Amino acid sequence: MTLRTKLFWVGVLYFAEGFPFGFLVDTFPVYFRLHGVSLAQIGLLNIVGLAWTFKWVWAPAVDLWGQYRTWITWCQALLALGLLAVPVVDPNHIGINLWMLLLLLAFLSATQDIAIDAYTIKLLDKDELGPGNGVRVTAYRIALIVSGGLFVALGGFMGWTWTFLAAAAVMALSALLCSRSPRTISANNAADHRPASLHDAVVVPLRQFLSRPGFTGVALFVLTYKLGDMALGPMIKPFWVDRAFTPVEIGMVPGTAGVVSTIVGALLGGMLTKRWGIFRSLWMLGLFQAGSNLIYAAAAAGPPSTLLMYTASVVESFCGGLGTAPFLAFLMSLCGKTHAATQYALLSALFGLTRVVSGSFSGFATQQLGYAAYFSLTCVLALPAFALLPWVKRWTDDAPGKSRS
Repeated sequence: MTLRTKLFWVGVLYFAEGFPFGFLVDTFPVYFRLHGVSLAQIGLLNIVGLAWTFKWVWAPAVDLWGQYRTWITWCQALLALGLLAVPVVDPNHIGINLWMLLLLLAFLSATQDIAIDAYTIKLLDKDELGPGNGVRVTAYRIALIVSGGLFVALGGFMGWTWTFLAAAAVMALSALLCSRSPRTISANNAADHRPASLHDAVVVPLRQFLSRPGFTGVALFVLTYKLGDMALGPMIKPFWVDRAFTPVEIGMVPGTAGVVSTIVGALLGGMLTKRWGIFRSLWMLGLFQAGSNLIYAAAAAGPPSTLLMYTASVVESFCGGLGTAPFLAFLMSLCGKTHAATQYALLSALFGLTRVVSGSFSGFATQQLGYAAYFSLTCVLALPAFALLPWVKRWTDDAPGKSRS
């Protein structure tokens, strides 16, 4: 299979992965804030992110049973049905029905993520991770533009019922396209066998990680590298709402222009990762990622400024993309092809836990501290990861003799 073909399917799959996630983390906060839901309640909705934190529990089932393509297609079809149900639930009151629906959407989205990530790990060779992750982040962010940007604007133009109906149609079409993805995804498919038993699917991938020196330091690094970004993210859209921007403006600027900036940053980050190696890219681009949060702090500290808000959105998103590319390449480089779903699910669960914990407290913290102080705090939260880089060095693809199996 040619690299161009591989990158095509990476793009298709990560658009499908990003689309429902964009609704959960970008569109719903605007939707609920416009219906009068408090910041504290919006922050608590990040609890649904526990689906990504605990997806390692059922990831072995994805590795062990069925085709990845089948898991992907059915999850997307059910996501389409779930989005159809959203307009039926009262958005002014976050009750049990709404919680159950959001948890279902998160569970289905996390499950398709397991299958898509495993598919991609088997698809890409080590020297293809740089450009592959550039395309991956690009496609994912384009999906966020559509779901968290254009669809927010669509809600302002056409109303939310039509918006969710259109979103369901996108997921249904995605399911149809992904059902056509090739069964054989690697020229070296003979070496990409699936686990032979439940023990092989569950115990062996854990043992492979735990037996390597420095696992605790690497795990803490994965947990903290995106902490600043994860803590900032849930409060950005409510901040725009509270600064009296309309849904159309929010959809066009942070929801679209900001995501385009992330794409540009991710593509540049992918090229720099290929040139510099994963380790050097992690610490150099990570500094830009952490420092960019201070621009939002500056926007919150002063009088309302449209120019500063636009600048904050573009710069913070661009730097977030820079840091994401080497981070994803690092995670994928750690996973063996045989246990791709389980091992990647374990790693992504760590930074998924970061999203849940920081996001759940973000609303309470912002209400107590104010936007400016909280946004400054998110920059500080990003710094501990850099103290863990010596442990990371031995686990990167830059280290001599490092390979995936």
